[in-house]
Amino acid sequence: MTDLHIPYIIPTLALSAALALRLPTLWRAGRRDPDVRATVLLLLWAAAVLVVITPVNIDRLNRWTGIANFSAPWAYSFLTAFCGTALTMIIRWSEPPSERRRRRMITIYWVYAGIIVALWITFLLADVPEPRIYDLDTYYASTPWMREHVLLYVLAHAVSALVAASMLWRWFPEVKRGWIKAGVVCLQAGWALALGFDIAKLTAVIARWSGHNLDVLSTRVAPPFAMMEAMLVALGFTIPQAGPALQTRLRNGREYRRLANLWRTVRVTRSSAATARFGVWAPFDLKLMQREQRIHDALRVLAPYFDHDAYQHHYAQISAEHGETRQARGLAGALAVQQAVQAFTEQKPLEVTDQPLLIGPEVTSHLDAIGEALHRPHLLDRLVRGGRPVQRA
Repeated sequence: MTDLHIPYIIPTLALSAALALRLPTLWRAGRRDPDVRATVLLLLWAAAVLVVITPVNIDRLNRWTGIANFSAPWAYSFLTAFCGTALTMIIRWSEPPSERRRRRMITIYWVYAGIIVALWITFLLADVPEPRIYDLDTYYASTPWMREHVLLYVLAHAVSALVAASMLWRWFPEVKRGWIKAGVVCLQAGWALALGFDIAKLTAVIARWSGHNLDVLSTRVAPPFAMMEAMLVALGFTIPQAGPALQTRLRNGREYRRLANLWRTVRVTRSSAATARFGVWAPFDLKLMQREQRIHDALRVLAPYFDHDAYQHHYAQISAEHGETRQARGLAGALAVQQAVQAFTEQKPLEVTDQPLLIGPEVTSHLDAIGEALHRPHLLDRLVRGGRPVQRA
C-alpha cells in the first residue's frame, strides 16, 4: 500500500515546496499585486488536491468526519477552484487590464463557485453509504445524484481544460521567447494531460452504465494524468514569475562574488562607516548594492594615491596587444588599484598637482572586470615584473 502512495507524495512535496518559496513574495507584494495572490492560490489549490486524493488521506478524512465518502466533494471542490483560478490567470496574462477583462474573471469565479456549491448539493442528496477509496466514481456511477456529482466535476474539469487550451493556442503566436513562452508550453502540456484524465474517467463511468467494467481507467490510468497536470500547470504559472527573479538573483550573486577580491583589496582604507549586516538569505541586490557602495567609498579615499598616468600606461600596454577590451580595462585597473593601496598603506600620496581629484569612470565603470583580474594574481604579477602583456584567458 505504501508504494501506491509514493506517486502522490513526490508531486505533493514539489508543489508544497513551490508554495513555500512563493510565500515570502506574497508577504512582500501580495497585498498590492493580484497576480502574485492568484499564483499563490493556484499553488495552494493544486497542492490541496494532491494531498486530499492520496488514498491514506481519503480514508482519514472520512473517518475524522464520520461521513462516508466526505473526501469526494472536498477534493473535487479544490480541483474546481484550481480550474477556475487557472482560467483567470490565463486571462490576466494574455489580456491588458480592462473592464471587460475584470467582468470575465468575475464571471469565471462565480461560475466555478456555483459548480462547487452544486457538488456539495448533489453529494448531500446522494445515497453513498459504502466508503470507497479507489473506485468511488465507477462504484457509484449509476447512483442517483452521485452520478450527477461525478459528471459535474469531470465535465467542469474538461471544459476548463478545453477553454484554457484554446486561449493559450490563440495567444501562443504573440508570446516572444523567454520565461513566459516556457510557462505557456508547460501549461499546454498540463491541459493536454488534463484531457487525458477526463477521457479516462468518462470512459470508465460510461462503461459502467453499459454494464462493462473498465474501472482500471479510473483507478490506475487517470490519477497519474491528474498529478502531472497539477504539476505542469502550477509550474507553468510559476516559471514566468519565479524565473526572472531567480535569474536576477543568480546574476547579482555572480556580480557580488566577482567583486569580493576588489573589496578585500581596498577595505584596508576602512572608509565605510558601520553598515547594516545582512543575513544569509538576504536578497543579493541589497548585498551587491552595499558592496559596490563600500568599494566606491574606498576608491574616494584612494584617489590621492591613485596614479592615473600609471593606469594609462598599463592600459596602453595591454590594449596594444589585445585591443580596447573589458579585460584590458580590468587588468589595468587592478594594477593601478593595487599600487594605490600600497601607497595608501605607506602614506605616500602623489605629489603631482595635475592628477584628477577623483578616480574616473575608466575604473569605476569596470569594477567587475577589476574584480575578475584580482582573482588571477599571477597575470598581474607578470605585468608587474615587466613581462609581455598577458594572453587572453
